[in-house]
Amino acid sequence: MSYVVAATWTAEPGKEHIVLDAITKLTPISREEPGNRFYQAYQDPAEPLVFHLFEIYDDEAAYQAHGASAHFEELGFGQAIPVLTKRERAFYETIG
Repeated sequence: MSYVVAATWTAEPGKEHIVLDAITKLTPISREEPGNRFYQAYQDPAEPLVFHLFEIYDDEAAYQAHGASAHFEELGFGQAIPVLTKRERAFYETIG
């Protein structure tokens, strides 16, 4: 089984460029993390303030390591998250 994260980030109006910049920088680094199987962000064309992130890790420990990484500390907690109006996460395990 793999550990799956589906996250939705909603930016403050006028701040979506800050979130987009953080995600653009965070994506290639996150894909290289040990235990990362898939990391892809999407911006909703109908609602440009809304970003969806879909992540798959070997296990929960790999996800926790991602959240504790220096690059997530800088780009996630330091840049994107402060300009969000909403941050939602759902966690799953793969089947089969």
